[in-house]
Amino acid sequence: MSFVLILLTLLLAVPVMAAEGVITIAVVTQERDPVQPVSPLDREIRDEGVAGARLGIADNVTTGRFTKQRFVLVERTVPKGGSPADAVRVLGAEGIRFVVTDLDASALVAAASDAHAREMLLINARAPDDELRNEACRANVLHTMPSRAMLADALAQYLMTKRWRRWFLVTGSQPGDRLLSAAYRQAAKRFGAEIMAEREWTFRPGHARTDTGHVTLQSEIPALSQVADYDVLVVADEANEFGDYLPGRTARPRPVAGTHGLVTAAWSPVSEQWGATQLQARFEKFAGRRMGAVDYAAWAAVRAIGEAAIHSRSSEPSAIMGYLRSADFMLSGFKGQGQSFRPWDGQMRQPILIAGPRLLVSVSPQAGYLHRGSELDTLGTDREESRCRF
Repeated sequence: MSFVLILLTLLLAVPVMAAEGVITIAVVTQERDPVQPVSPLDREIRDEGVAGARLGIADNVTTGRFTKQRFVLVERTVPKGGSPADAVRVLGAEGIRFVVTDLDASALVAAASDAHAREMLLINARAPDDELRNEACRANVLHTMPSRAMLADALAQYLMTKRWRRWFLVTGSQPGDRLLSAAYRQAAKRFGAEIMAEREWTFRPGHARTDTGHVTLQSEIPALSQVADYDVLVVADEANEFGDYLPGRTARPRPVAGTHGLVTAAWSPVSEQWGATQLQARFEKFAGRRMGAVDYAAWAAVRAIGEAAIHSRSSEPSAIMGYLRSADFMLSGFKGQGQSFRPWDGQMRQPILIAGPRLLVSVSPQAGYLHRGSELDTLGTDREESRCRF
């Protein structure tokens, strides 16, 4: 279990100079306010993303034993008010060329745009912003977190196969909610759905689990959902402020999908097909909890670097970066299809899971949605649509 000792050593935030012949990967996260629980089953997660990176490096270490390659993980947490760009700059000065970022979009752009990051590769494991894959794209950034357009297209394909064409769209007040709603509108137009009605969630129930909050929700949600008939309520609530309150409380008995109900995500704790049970079990043993989407994206980023190093038979950053972007690269991501990076925007092609609270419901792309290259490119921004200019 030597890799455990390596990981424990690296938890100390001290300068670590990249050693010759050793493939050093850094994970940079930022301190965030704790998420307020909605359900009594909710538990605060303090190592989201980082736990996935730790499992990824452990997997790399295991595989690297056979190829005589060494992998090391360095962890950095940027405090509130701190500069992620400064953290990446310091890592670059230490000789580290691979950085998995658990950063919000603006922080990622600032870090990637710094002159010191030009010779580095940053892999985005959190931010779903489509702008990062278009106007704000950077040549030194790849993405293992799906874009909002990918998530919206995955949902639209599934809803159209169910013939749930008429949507009622409910949007939260956060900027990310509005961006996701825009992605849903675009997906509806792209796949032939109709948005029958839209509402913005502005209600603030206080503590909804109290008697007063419960009674108020029982009256507010039916009033909000008194709209023209629809097939499915599509909810955009990335901050998890209200989406859990909608199922069972709407004026019409209709399914809920989007960020709640039938959820589209890169990964779900309920996934167990295509060997996912093995990954889930290893992660749970490693982290003491089930794997989430950010954990998966960080794991995939670290594993992608490991796979590129192993198949290129090199520890040189330039060779690894080149292989990651090549047509030969493929990551087995426990979702039924090999995953690779799109050359036009750096986004990892990948299936999107559609999950209920306890079981996997479906996986997109759905059958019948064809593409001249990869069916995975029916999700998100295709080459001809891309506004990315490296």
